[in-house]
Amino acid sequence: RSGRIELVVASKAGIFALERAGSAAIPTAVVARAAYAADAQYEAALLAVLREYDIQAVVLAGYMRIVSPCVVEAYRGRILNIHPADTKLHQGLHGYGWAFESKRPATIITVHLVDDGLDTGPILAQREVDLRGADTLAEVERRGLAVEHELYPEALKTFLLNHG
Repeated sequence: RSGRIELVVASKAGIFALERAGSAAIPTAVVARAAYAADAQYEAALLAVLREYDIQAVVLAGYMRIVSPCVVEAYRGRILNIHPADTKLHQGLHGYGWAFESKRPATIITVHLVDDGLDTGPILAQREVDLRGADTLAEVERRGLAVEHELYPEALKTFLLNHG
């Protein structure tokens, strides 16, 4: 495969990623969890959309849910996530808040494969973010996101060259 974006899936309509994808002529889909009575129905709908487009790798960005075992199994070794902390030190939500509140001099942005645990998958890439002098959570987030926006595409390119 070419490594190009084949589909952008969102959990709700009206988000910027859908607008940006649409303006780049990339197909989009909304699979809203709230539209389904049970998690299993939502996951089946999500997998159906991914299969319809013959998606080979899933790249999570702003996906604030735990990826279900059935989705992990369907795409094992092919789901990438970015996390705003060293996954060996902090898993789950609020990585920037954790770094700010614990007054860390740096945090480490981590790109990893998704496995059955919470932010426990194999690490693909990491990059340190200097937090010295960052006196607000907003500043920590600004610095971290600048690194995320560089590291994630680099890690994805390397992953696709080696596994695509």
